Amino acid sequence: MTVKQSPLKDCFVIEPSVFEDERGSFFESFNQKDFELNTGIDIEFVQDNQSISQYGTIRGLHFQTGGFAQAKLIRVAKGKVLDVVVDMRPDSETYLKQFSYVLTGENNHQLYVPRGFAHGFACLSDDVIFVYKCDNYYHKASESGILFNDKTLDIDWQIPKKDQIVSEKDQNLPTLETYLNP
Repeated sequence: MTVKQSPLKDCFVIEPSVFEDERGSFFESFNQKDFELNTGIDIEFVQDNQSISQYGTIRGLHFQTGGFAQAKLIRVAKGKVLDVVVDMRPDSETYLKQFSYVLTGENNHQLYVPRGFAHGFACLSDDVIFVYKCDNYYHKASESGILFNDKTLDIDWQIPKKDQIVSEKDQNLPTLETYLNP
């Protein structure tokens, strides 16, 4: 595996070693020992999640707060997404900075997102299968988020506005300013 530091502190792009032959391909999507050796992060994932979405779907920006914050190891099993993260950690040198990266079922790249980051993704193809590991359990009362089209963040989701599919819940998330100054 190759691990690359993203522009955001503690957030990594992981490129697994893929072995291909006439039958197809194989790769380890996670190996605890190799992950720790290559990132310096000792983590225990406790929950795996999967979503299936169509072109134009935007999910996010989500995070959990307090003792229920989650680190995530994200990948796309099928399709293509623009994955977006925002560092929400006030003590971080990359506080309120964002990073986006294209994950596909073909490139098999992964994104490690530490606790304290807002996360979202836009489906750039049909039939997206999006999978991720979390190091903490989901806790509904700790759910939080930032409006996907927040003007301060000005994220280019790479989906024309007319094609964007966003849940009512995500459309009602607070702006960054409202979240930071309740």
